[in-house]
Amino acid sequence: MNLFARYRDLVEEALADLSAAGRLPPGLDTARVTVAPPRDEAHGDLATNAALALAGQARRPPRELAETIAGALARLDGVARAEVAGPGFVNLTLGPGVWAQVVEAAAGAGAGYGRSRRGAGRRVNVEYVSANPTGPMHVGHARGAVFGDALANLLAFAGYDVTREYYINDAGAQIDALARSTFLRYREALGEDIGPIPPGLYPGAYLAPVGAALAARDGARWRRAGEAERLAACRDAALDAMMTAIRGDLAALGVRMDRFSSERALVAAGAVADVVAWLERRGLVYTGTLEPPRGKTPDDWEPRPQTLFRATRFGDDLDRPLRKSDGRYTYFATDIAYHKDKFDRGFTETIDVWGADHAGYVKRMKAAVAAVTEGRGALDVKLCRMVNLLEDGAPVKMSKRAGTFVSLRDVVDKVGRDAVRFIMLTRRNDAPLDFDFARVTERSRDNPVFYV
Repeated sequence: MNLFARYRDLVEEALADLSAAGRLPPGLDTARVTVAPPRDEAHGDLATNAALALAGQARRPPRELAETIAGALARLDGVARAEVAGPGFVNLTLGPGVWAQVVEAAAGAGAGYGRSRRGAGRRVNVEYVSANPTGPMHVGHARGAVFGDALANLLAFAGYDVTREYYINDAGAQIDALARSTFLRYREALGEDIGPIPPGLYPGAYLAPVGAALAARDGARWRRAGEAERLAACRDAALDAMMTAIRGDLAALGVRMDRFSSERALVAAGAVADVVAWLERRGLVYTGTLEPPRGKTPDDWEPRPQTLFRATRFGDDLDRPLRKSDGRYTYFATDIAYHKDKFDRGFTETIDVWGADHAGYVKRMKAAVAAVTEGRGALDVKLCRMVNLLEDGAPVKMSKRAGTFVSLRDVVDKVGRDAVRFIMLTRRNDAPLDFDFARVTERSRDNPVFYV
């Protein structure tokens, strides 16, 4: 039983009766009429904007029209009271008999209560987590993982055909740094004194077992190999180990993925070159010079010709580079190829869950999706603020590069999967969130998990 849908239909019938009785004009367009929870629960159980939505067509002041509509709604089955509020809302208070029916329906439906066919089997791709595979997941990653998983579950419950996807960022400079860091740990496992880990590499001890496993399997083979060959071996070993760990961390959090997509595989298949060529054939790529970034002075800015995508044609503020100064494709070009790949796989509706630090990337990515789908695809981006990690009220600083972070698995093992998921959903995804390790295990009203 969906009360909002049920009373939306009843409001529609009441409006039709008023038209038939000559109290409203015939043929009103009711598409914008809604029935939803009131902003303040003290105002009743349901609220409808019917008077506000129809006042223009009816050529009557909204509040006056609301009085007419409220009189009709007060006679609806199950309505105990209908009151006009604000500029023309009508608030409805339901009788106890309605709630008895709701309880009966919920008891009968069990875990399926509330399931709907609203999605009508439409395919939607939800990409979330997508943490760089340069180390184990830390608790800061949990928010996007839990939010994305809850969103995917809700969409599936509402009748959508949902694919949960993880995009593995396994190409680029951070992966090169991972490979070099692993090679140091490999040499260490062979008995060398590697000294301090150089700046820019990953010093975390989590790579020591990867180096040890590589040494146990291949001996000193990679110490004698050329740089490109040994770094490829170290990269593959590290990525395999990190993704195995990440899959385990997600499972511990109760998150399952339907698909893992590889950036490196996309690049190797020529998808980036293909999408840039596709854009060029449509006149959406040109060579031009961008204005200096905000805050740059003439002394540290050197204008130069670049390969640019006409993002402004699709609502972005600037046209965007597709190649770096060394000729390699930008991350943006790779992301365009990835999103075109989603569309080519049959997803016209896609949702990306990103960290809030990527907010400036949203416009250009939506512009790119509009271009490569020729307006037939839609991208919705949900931004998650980072979690403020606390221990007894004191901030906990985390950095993969510094090797200092609290792993997600440690937190799940300590406080439990459900507690972590619960806390991550106690605030809107785009609002700040504090996660205090001490408080979440307290047996007091200050701990929302314990309180519930």
